[in-house]
Amino acid sequence: MTRVKTILSSAFAIGIAACTTQPTATETASFSPETTIGLLQTLSSDEMEGRGIGSEGSAKARAMIIDRLETLGIGPVGESFEYPFTYGPFRPPAEGEEPAPDKDAINVIAKIPGSSESDLAMVVTAHYDHVGIIDGEIYNGTDDNASGVVATLAIAEHFAANPPAYDVLLVFFDAEEDGFGGARDFIENPPVPLETMALNLNFDMVSRGDNGLLWASGTHHWPGLVPLVDDVAATAPVTLRRGFDTGNNRDDWTLLSDHRVFFQSGIPHIYFGVEDHPDYHTPRDDFELVDQDWFLGSVETLIMVAETMDEDLDEIFAMRQAALQD
Repeated sequence: MTRVKTILSSAFAIGIAACTTQPTATETASFSPETTIGLLQTLSSDEMEGRGIGSEGSAKARAMIIDRLETLGIGPVGESFEYPFTYGPFRPPAEGEEPAPDKDAINVIAKIPGSSESDLAMVVTAHYDHVGIIDGEIYNGTDDNASGVVATLAIAEHFAANPPAYDVLLVFFDAEEDGFGGARDFIENPPVPLETMALNLNFDMVSRGDNGLLWASGTHHWPGLVPLVDDVAATAPVTLRRGFDTGNNRDDWTLLSDHRVFFQSGIPHIYFGVEDHPDYHTPRDDFELVDQDWFLGSVETLIMVAETMDEDLDEIFAMRQAALQD
């Protein structure tokens, strides 16, 4: 672990130095744009080997996330940031097939305590795994989903300096690309009671706004969240729209990322992401294709969302409780 962190510290410094010559948005009080761009560049570099589940690149990515959390003064929920889990195949073998072996993976979970005496929590999630190396090519997964991880770390930076009213759980899932393994384990073995989770904000692909749009999916299921999202959209630095939570196939994102387990557990969620682009799940999903200014505007928008939701978390929880009685 010490060796990995030393390597990552050097890589991170290189990433920061490389990005500072690039155009970035104006420095804000919420987070450091230069650090955020450096994290995105490093987390999706070839050194991370596509962050395949169980790989050395995955361990490096995990160490980088933990190092950033510790730098911000944020601690784990329990004794460790790491929550190892074993997950098995999610379907029975076909006739004549051998059962697939169980797999090992590791979630990373941190907590920012709220300033109130409430035990309610907002759960901010992003998966750090990607598909690794396929046929000798590295799938760096800058948009999917180094971008969501970095956005979550920016929210961590903001709330570390501006304590939230309610607890904020920061969850970096592993094995999203393999049947949502990390999200499933989180719900089955929650670090805090599920009954205290008022809302999930899930970030998956938030850097490639090639058409200028960032989407919020989930308000169709939780209409009480509509005015909160619309309030943010009115002043957000990027165009934020609601949608992709009805229809068929990929027109409905309700079950297409880790927020699905919260939806299935009756916990309100909003999923933030961009529409599929030609580089989705290809070796071309690279840092160089990200419009840095747009990404920083996306991050700032997500911080605005998190702030807004924190301010109204008690009402959101009441909405969840009311739904249980319907």
